[in-house]
Amino acid sequence: MSTAYRAVLSPCTGICRLDSDGYCLGCHRTGAEIARWTAMGDNERLDLMERVLPLREAQGAKRG
Repeated sequence: MSTAYRAVLSPCTGICRLDSDGYCLGCHRTGAEIARWTAMGDNERLDLMERVLPLREAQGAKRG
């Protein structure tokens, strides 16, 4: 039996400071998302990493 498996690693970059909007300067997660990371399922983690965080990063580039 062959099952596709995809490990969902943390997006943490080691730059752990929240900006004035409440997003981490390194990974663009909120403090709540960082705290809940270990309790999230793979689907929620993938959604955050593939859809949400890239949008936040792009928006931050426009602000900055």
